Amino acid sequence: MSLDDFRHEALTDVGSTNTECLERARKGALSGLWITAERQTGGRGRRGRAWSSEPGNLYASLLLIDPAPPERLGSLPLAVAVALQAAVSRVLPLGAPPVVIKWPNDLLIERSKISGILIEGEILPDGRQAVVIGCGINMAFAPENGLYPLARLRDFGANAAPEELFAHLFRDMADVLALWDGGRGVAAIVERWRAAAGGIGEKIVVNLSDRSISGRFAGIDDTGLLTLERDGGGTQLIAAGDVFFT
Repeated sequence: MSLDDFRHEALTDVGSTNTECLERARKGALSGLWITAERQTGGRGRRGRAWSSEPGNLYASLLLIDPAPPERLGSLPLAVAVALQAAVSRVLPLGAPPVVIKWPNDLLIERSKISGILIEGEILPDGRQAVVIGCGINMAFAPENGLYPLARLRDFGANAAPEELFAHLFRDMADVLALWDGGRGVAAIVERWRAAAGGIGEKIVVNLSDRSISGRFAGIDDTGLLTLERDGGGTQLIAAGDVFFT
């Protein structure tokens, strides 16, 4: 897809921009539709967690139809993180702390989370696969969340409006998805992800669905799996989990 294949619809209040995109997909919307909203009344994060969505932040979702074969979709979260990191970095002033990626796709500034990404999908009645990339960026407002320290871009000197940040995200996401190339460009995405990663070499705890494990964050492998050097020796690859720096 080229930049011309993407389009944007700006709304005021919605339940969820992700839900709005999925509803459009069921009605036949084509790939490349961005939905933004000033406020979400039913925003959500990973694992069904509520995501407070007050005005002043950016809430944006992108609809993709059949973006890649299922076996290559696993690297899409890395690509999305790379695009969002590039866009957010553009609205920070010179001298601001760097924006880093916490595996797999949270953005941090000085160890505080400033954005969340939620990727959802479903098989449409005609057999096509709809994938929705949801992005929430704390610009003027930081929702309360007991899991991680949170911050706003305003805390680091960014005075951009949500519309300005979205303009950067619109272009950066198109560029990165072209590089990702339906999963065929995973090597280039992994290289860019590693360059923006935070915490490599540091001690972390990973909360899995059934237990917590600890070790040293050694980065990611060539497919994007987290590489954990265990405290007791050996290396473990992790496909999904919540990461905490210790």
